[in-house]
Amino acid sequence: MLTLNLVPSSPVTFSKSTSTNASSFVNPNLHQRNLKNPCAVLNKPTSCYSKISDFSRFHGHPFAQIRDSSNKWEYSSGVLSKPRSLVTRAAAESNPEGETAEVSKPNKTLKLAVVFGLWYFQNIVFNIYNKKVLNIFPFPWLLASFQLFAGSVWMFVLWSLKLQPCPKISKPFIVALLGPALFHTIGHISACVSFSKVAVSFTHVIKSAEPVFSVVFSSFLGDTYPLKVWLSILPIVFGCSLAAVTEVSFNFGGLWCAMISNVGFVLRNIYSKKSLQSFKEVSGLNMYGWISIISLFYLFPVAVFVEGPQWVQGYHKAIEAIGKPITFYIWVLLSGIFYHLYNQSSYQALDDISPLTFSVGNTMKRVVVIVATVLVFRNPVRPLNALGSAIAIFGTFLYSQVTAKKKIEGEKKS
Repeated sequence: MLTLNLVPSSPVTFSKSTSTNASSFVNPNLHQRNLKNPCAVLNKPTSCYSKISDFSRFHGHPFAQIRDSSNKWEYSSGVLSKPRSLVTRAAAESNPEGETAEVSKPNKTLKLAVVFGLWYFQNIVFNIYNKKVLNIFPFPWLLASFQLFAGSVWMFVLWSLKLQPCPKISKPFIVALLGPALFHTIGHISACVSFSKVAVSFTHVIKSAEPVFSVVFSSFLGDTYPLKVWLSILPIVFGCSLAAVTEVSFNFGGLWCAMISNVGFVLRNIYSKKSLQSFKEVSGLNMYGWISIISLFYLFPVAVFVEGPQWVQGYHKAIEAIGKPITFYIWVLLSGIFYHLYNQSSYQALDDISPLTFSVGNTMKRVVVIVATVLVFRNPVRPLNALGSAIAIFGTFLYSQVTAKKKIEGEKKS
C-alpha cells in the first residue's frame, strides 16, 4: 500500500516588481518621460522609426531614404542601428580626449571613398558594355529587358538570402507601383535606344537637361520655384543646344529618345510623390527592386512585338562580328549586372551623405562617365561640342546646389 505524504511547502509571496532606473530618483520626471516613450523602455526600435521614400528629394535619385526627423533610429542597407549622434556622445564620454572621434572620422571618409569609387566604377562599366553590345547587337529593347531581368533576379537573391528585408506585398502596394513603373520603363528604354543611335557622351549631355523638364512639369502642376532655380536651368538649355548642333554623331532619333527619357524619369518622380506616400515603410532599394520587376512585365512583351522577329538573325551576326559567343554573353551579363549595381551603390552613398553632397557627386559622375566613354570609344569631340557639354553639366551642378540648399533650409524650418 502506497502512502502519499504531503509536506507543507514554505510560504511564497508573489509580488509585482517594477524596475526603477536609479536616475529617476534624481530626476522624477524621467520615469514619466519613459512611459510616454515606450521605445526607451522596451527597446523595440522596429516600431519607432520610419523610412520615407521621397521620389523628388533631389534630381537624379528618386528612391532616396530620409532618416527619421526625430533622429531616434537610422535604417541603412537593411540594418537598424542607433543614430550617429548617440554613438558619438557615448564615445566622447568614454574618451574625453576625443581619440575615438579622430579614429572614426578617417574610417568614415574611407568608407565614403569606397562607396563613391564603386558607384563611379560600376556606372562606367555599365555604359561601356551597354554600348559594346549595342554596337554589334542593335536591339535595345531586348537588352533593356535583360537589364531589368538581371536586376529583378538580383533582388530576389537578396530577399531569399535575407541580405535585404523583403517588403510585405499587398494589392494596394502593387497598384500604387503601376504608374511609377510605367514611366520608369519609358525612361529606361528611351535611354537605351538613344545609346544605340548616338555616342554615349552625347546621350549623357542631353540627359543632363532633366532638371529643365522637372521644373517645367512641376510648374504646370502648381509648384513654384524661386528665380535662381529658373536662372540655373538657362545654361543647361544653352549648353545642350550647343552640344547638339556640334555633335559629330548627331542623330534626331538619338536626340529625341534622350529627351523622352528625361520626360519619363521626371514623370516617374512626380507621379511617385502622389501614389507612394502611403508606403513610407518600404525602403528605397526595395521600392526600386519592385519597380524593376513590374517594368520588366511592361517592357518585354513590347520588345517581342517590336524586335522579336529579328533577334535570331541579329544574334548570328553579332557572334560572327565578335568571334566567340562567350564574349558576347559576358558583355550582355555585365551590362545587366552593373546596371543594377550602380543604382544600388547610389543608395548606399546617400545613406551616409547629405543631399547636397550627393548632388555634387552625381554631377561629377556624369562628367567621369562622359570622359571615360570618349576615351574608350575614341569618339571625335569638337571644341564647341566640349564647351557646350561643359556648360550643360555646369548648369546641372548649379541647379542641384540651389534645389538641395532649398530643401535643407525647408527641413530645418520644419
